[in-house]
Amino acid sequence: MIRKFTIPIILLSFLLSGCRTYYQRQQEFSQLFRTGQIQEAADVLERDRRGAKRRTRLLHLMNMGVVHHMLGNYTQSNEFFEEAFILSEDQLRNPLDEALALFSNPNMTEYRGEDFEILMIHYYKAMNFIQLGNFEAALVECRRLNNRLSVLADRFPSDNRYKRDAFIHNLMGVIYEAAGDHNNAFIAYRNAYNIYQDDFSRLFGLGAPAQLKKDLLRSANRMGFRDQVEFYEREFGFSAPATMQPGHGELVFFLQNGLGPVKHEWSVNFTIVRGSGGRVDFVNEELGLSFPFYLGASGQSSGDLGDLRIVRVAFPKYLERKPLFTGANVRVQGKVQRLEKAQDINAIAFRSLEDRMLREMGNALLRLAIRQATEQVVRRENQNVGAILGILGAVAERADTRNWQTLPHSIHYTRISLPEGNHNLALEMLLPNNHTGRTVNLETQIRTGRTSFINYHVLDSRQPGAR
Repeated sequence: MIRKFTIPIILLSFLLSGCRTYYQRQQEFSQLFRTGQIQEAADVLERDRRGAKRRTRLLHLMNMGVVHHMLGNYTQSNEFFEEAFILSEDQLRNPLDEALALFSNPNMTEYRGEDFEILMIHYYKAMNFIQLGNFEAALVECRRLNNRLSVLADRFPSDNRYKRDAFIHNLMGVIYEAAGDHNNAFIAYRNAYNIYQDDFSRLFGLGAPAQLKKDLLRSANRMGFRDQVEFYEREFGFSAPATMQPGHGELVFFLQNGLGPVKHEWSVNFTIVRGSGGRVDFVNEELGLSFPFYLGASGQSSGDLGDLRIVRVAFPKYLERKPLFTGANVRVQGKVQRLEKAQDINAIAFRSLEDRMLREMGNALLRLAIRQATEQVVRRENQNVGAILGILGAVAERADTRNWQTLPHSIHYTRISLPEGNHNLALEMLLPNNHTGRTVNLETQIRTGRTSFINYHVLDSRQPGAR
């Protein structure tokens, strides 16, 4: 009979080698990336021949897309992001993986990505197409973004969940306007403003940027929507901005600040309370939690769930990587313009995990209940083998700590009107005391009546969880 339990024991023994978090396993790449050694970080990914074959292949593709974007390899970057998008659309649940996850931990399943991570694939693709001068392709990504947002809205009817993204609609407006589609630009700006006011201010403490208000008013005025112009002028307390000066073009500057959070794990102790008819309850009185499970007829035996009365269950949690800089100014043509925060990826990550925490707890406890019940079946055949299985199962209890760790902490932006020609800009990164901590010199070319874009990522962040 012992032979029947050899495979589960071998599998659990193998799992013990994977007890590090995803962040810890990616240390070489993470260290190079966060210190700005992007080519070296790309080389690490390139040398990882199994990267596109592991259960974290989606993360591998998204990281490849980011590093090539930052290196200016926009076409190659989009190839990786498109592959990641197709993978996220086509992924089907593997029954064997799901079974192994229930017996061991969720890291045995294919990583499918958080909803906001999949949205950011389209953000990067749109930015790549903009840099390539292909606005039509960038608009395709806008439509993909819109479709994905519609799916989120249908999936989560509650008003207290992250299901609409103001920044993504704002980005759509910027791209539509740059492509000359002013009607759709107005609609996107209006949607963005409403979502900032209704969702983002409540969920993330992030209101509509002043630049968005100006863009919304300007687009309404351009379309001749006088009632909308008058409404928003009263709403905002200022008049519609003047149209672009003759001989001028515009620069839209996106600053990606810092690095997004990393997933870690935390654990909760639950007391097992046995009931009748195969029912057991996992209870934590301190947190006010109680999860019932029905284990079938075998659960009626007094020893079916083992001698343990208290068990540890692991759950994922995010650790913030606070940016070194709290904001930035752009200095050009003797003018200084502040970039405004338009997207808080860190806050969205925390909220998204919080929204599904009860489901995470339920899945983790189901996993534990199955392991405990299996252990007792083995114990009835062989006490020693059952004890070994219990120890290995306890050690294999891990949370899913995988996430896209090359995303920025937040995104700031501004729009600047400039005369045609080449311009030198100074990006002044601001410390918490509002003093300039670093200045980055950049160049841009402005063409009359056209919109130019800069997308720049400042990586400086504190270690995970540091204050």
